[in-house]
Amino acid sequence: MTAATPKGERRRHALVAAAAELLAEGGLEAVRHRAVAERAGLPLASTTYYFTSLDDLVAAAVAHEGRAELAAGRARLDGLADELRTTEDVVELVLDLLLGTGSRIGGTEPVLLRYERLVGSPRRPYLAPLMRELTGELKDLLGEILARSGRPVDREQLDELIALVDGTVVNALIESDPEPRRAARRTLRRRLG
Repeated sequence: MTAATPKGERRRHALVAAAAELLAEGGLEAVRHRAVAERAGLPLASTTYYFTSLDDLVAAAVAHEGRAELAAGRARLDGLADELRTTEDVVELVLDLLLGTGSRIGGTEPVLLRYERLVGSPRRPYLAPLMRELTGELKDLLGEILARSGRPVDREQLDELIALVDGTVVNALIESDPEPRRAARRTLRRRLG
């Protein structure tokens, strides 16, 4: 459902922002009507008034979080010099986009939650078109980052680079490495350096 008034828009946005926070903190399973309403400080009925289903609310949260991450990545890229000069700048920006900025704090939880969301999305067919769209935008941004750093890649090479990072992260998680971002950083630094 849509919110036709400014108050309705504010409430709907508050619900989406609350759902996105829960998603980031606890994964897809954390986004529940009651939890979202409580986080937003709104009545429980507001979740069903502004969203046709829990799936609709989850999709709005995923879109909100994904778009915010892409906007932050774009802003960081725009704030850098015309050409990224160091491999470290490129590596950290790429890792922020692939693993999330929450992965900077260390530990496995932020990375694990992100990968659970990515791997779990195929079980939620309503997310498939959105995930394809967000992934396409992410790849476009990553391609631009690499081109501006003097490391242009075609789409196949970019897919291989992402797969390399994903494989490194999954292996680190399997091995209970407490710092999966560090493992991905080493791998990406070797590939881009």
